[in-house]
Amino acid sequence: MIVQTLSIPECMALLAKNRLARLACAKDGQPYLVPIYYAYADRHLYAFSMAGKKIDRMRGNPLVSVQIDEQGKGRGWKSVVIDGRYEELPDRVGQKVERDHAWRILSRHANWWEPGALKPATLPVSDHSPHVFFRIAVEQLSGRGVTE
Repeated sequence: MIVQTLSIPECMALLAKNRLARLACAKDGQPYLVPIYYAYADRHLYAFSMAGKKIDRMRGNPLVSVQIDEQGKGRGWKSVVIDGRYEELPDRVGQKVERDHAWRILSRHANWWEPGALKPATLPVSDHSPHVFFRIAVEQLSGRGVTE
């Protein structure tokens, strides 16, 4: 097996091609790792979620890491790791352009909203949307790959 460093264009191509990532965030020194669905554009990962543990932790500490991988042929694989910053895109004046942009990027993919819109428990009826649009600004990225 040969381990290779991926170039920046190769890393960005892997980000654009995939939809599932693992998001690492932390609160009070305790890491938390969770899968998210995302869409990549303009050096940002765009995502959508219900409020909960990951949103709470990212609001308190916006520094996150994200890992995206792809299985290759045989024992081959590629992986990209991002160090980034959480940016919430609230539904209010002054954020409409960014939120609409996130909607457009995410909605290019079928059923983009399902993973982020569902929770294991029934939610109470509310006058406002509990959904949170956010993006991760890519500050650093690196990638590796293995071929046989």
